[in-house]
Amino acid sequence: MAVIQKIRNKYGKIAGAVIAISLVSFIVSDARNGSFGGLFGGHDTHVMTVDGTKIESKEYEQRVKEYELLTQIYSNRGPITEEARAQIREQVLQSVAFETVVGKMCDKLGIDISEQEKKDLFYSPNAHQLVRNFNFEGQQIFNNPETKQFDPGRVKGFEDELAKNGQKMDPYGKFTEQWSAVKAYVLRMSRIDKFNALMSASVYTPGYEAKSIAADMAQMASIRYVKVPYSAIPDGDIKVSDDDIKAYMQKHKGFYELEQASRGLEYLSFEIQPASADSGRAKEALDQMKDEFMKAKDNKTFVGNKTDDMAVYSEAYVSKKTFASQNADTIMAQSSGTIYGPYLEAGGYRITKIVDKKVLPDSAKCRHILIKVKDGGKEVLADDLAKKKIDSIVSAINSGAKFDSMVAKFSDDDGSKATNGEYWFNLQQRPQISKEFGDFIFEGSVGKKGTVKVDNSKNNGYVGYHYIEVLEQKGAAPTVQVATITKNLLPSDSTVNAIYGRANEFAAKSTDAATFDANAKTSGTDKRVAENVRENSFSIQGIGSAREIIKWAFTHKVGEVSSAPFRINDQRYVVAKITSIEEKGLMPITPANRPMLEQKVKEEKKAEMIINKYKGGTLESIAQATAQAVGQSDSVTLGGGVIPGIGYEPKVSGYAFSAALAPNAVSPGIKSQGGVFFISLNNRTTRPSNPATEQMEIFQMRRNQESQVRNFVGQALQQTVTKKADIKYNISTF
Repeated sequence: MAVIQKIRNKYGKIAGAVIAISLVSFIVSDARNGSFGGLFGGHDTHVMTVDGTKIESKEYEQRVKEYELLTQIYSNRGPITEEARAQIREQVLQSVAFETVVGKMCDKLGIDISEQEKKDLFYSPNAHQLVRNFNFEGQQIFNNPETKQFDPGRVKGFEDELAKNGQKMDPYGKFTEQWSAVKAYVLRMSRIDKFNALMSASVYTPGYEAKSIAADMAQMASIRYVKVPYSAIPDGDIKVSDDDIKAYMQKHKGFYELEQASRGLEYLSFEIQPASADSGRAKEALDQMKDEFMKAKDNKTFVGNKTDDMAVYSEAYVSKKTFASQNADTIMAQSSGTIYGPYLEAGGYRITKIVDKKVLPDSAKCRHILIKVKDGGKEVLADDLAKKKIDSIVSAINSGAKFDSMVAKFSDDDGSKATNGEYWFNLQQRPQISKEFGDFIFEGSVGKKGTVKVDNSKNNGYVGYHYIEVLEQKGAAPTVQVATITKNLLPSDSTVNAIYGRANEFAAKSTDAATFDANAKTSGTDKRVAENVRENSFSIQGIGSAREIIKWAFTHKVGEVSSAPFRINDQRYVVAKITSIEEKGLMPITPANRPMLEQKVKEEKKAEMIINKYKGGTLESIAQATAQAVGQSDSVTLGGGVIPGIGYEPKVSGYAFSAALAPNAVSPGIKSQGGVFFISLNNRTTRPSNPATEQMEIFQMRRNQESQVRNFVGQALQQTVTKKADIKYNISTF
């Protein structure tokens, strides 16, 4: 103890000073990394700059979340996969860049959305398409339950009810989150939509241009021709140097200029797949729960607790035609109350309980009259008064009153009044309509009439009395009601560890490009190639979502190999090698693109040789010397690039109408796709105009021209606008 006390006395102040210095260093370091909210400046948290405007990580991630929610709402594809998420992230980068550039243009032009326009986007009959199609947990809740048509009043009703009873209506905030994402997107994009509409509407074809195009289309020529293919000169006779290729690329730089930096990779993928022992465990788990499943009274709860499948349990009856299973025939042949399986399907083992079997129509037609008691939680009519009203309507019909007149006069289902109260429903729609209504029309016989009470109050829908008549049923067939439990085939930890061991061993032995290539040959795993991996990409073809590999590729050099395997989406381990680096600007000559570029240069040189060799010859002499035939086309048009018998050759078409080409003379060589053309003009003619239809033809030409340009503007606007912008990516932050 004395020794310890002596150390404390002697070195206490020194230790305190060291600790103080260390703490200050830690705080400053942490502040630089942004942990103290930028107290000392912090590190840069933006993901990119667009014309000098920084897009912060927080804003970017919020947009990604918004797009994911929109995808879930409108795609009906179930959970978002990692590959889909990677595509969303890349799409958001492009969209934010476009919105930023266009936003500045809108500011300059004074384009904005008025308060009334904002209201109309959500609460008018012409609301935005995303509002009209809003889908929450499989239901288009803004649609009238009976007509299935959009009802703008339900939008405001839902928002008002949510404001009053939000905790009760939306305890987990899921509806609020999704609806807020839709509203934010619609409001933001409406300004962009105005800009797009302005650009599209600005397209105009002057009358003189339409008249000129019509005049060109009336010009016709008849030509004779010989096409000398490039294969007439052997490739071995042509020498191509790097300088030749560079000169060619510079001459055609529009085709070979890179807008973004990219990387080329080679990689080995070690797939994470379940072993036979993993399959056995999945089957065993299902076998052990079969007895309990058989006895279960609440199939929905039991399936929900046991299955790995994300699909929601449905009480719908399915026929052979609508049963989405490769084992449908076998399952439908089982007795009611039995369990079929385990069987392998869609990447997992399943057991299916046959809950019930019935013969039901595939579709049913009915007519009805609705008297509402409540609608959207608000009372419409007292229950006893509503019942008396429907009973008096039924009595009037039984006494001879026309059904359609009763519908028009009394029914609260406005959407069905135009059809005299009639609807067709198919069996797949049955779970979406009220149970009482569905039971009546599908399980009752044709001609059955009666009154049923429907209560949709749980979904903030209506409560009321229906008087229904079954008019027609079609396609009666055996159906089954099933409950299915799935156990996905997943690799165990020991299986994953074994696969990781193989990948890690390969990475450890492959420390450079040469050892990577050598070890790949003996690994038993095929080496794959990934070209044009861009800085703002989130996925790699053949791999999927692979942002970590992309970040690594842009911070290392050609020939480097990843020091450890990358784990990708719990699906594979990847060991990668960088094969090429291509920066923004004119692309470099690489082993991958050299063969294509050499071929282009050879065609240029061959074209020049053919043109010079046969200059001044007749078509017959050129054809004889090259073993080609002399062809003829009698309907070459000045306004079109496609020539009958030849194909798309606009240069040939244009030369046929050149003033430099006299009748019966032979043109100089015309370079084209696949060879060189020599042509001779037979004659030119002009189709006579019809004064009675000339103006109409010009008007139609004008409309066609404007339509084509508008379509092009709509398709190319985002790419064109962002191409001109100065966009820089901060690769470390996303």
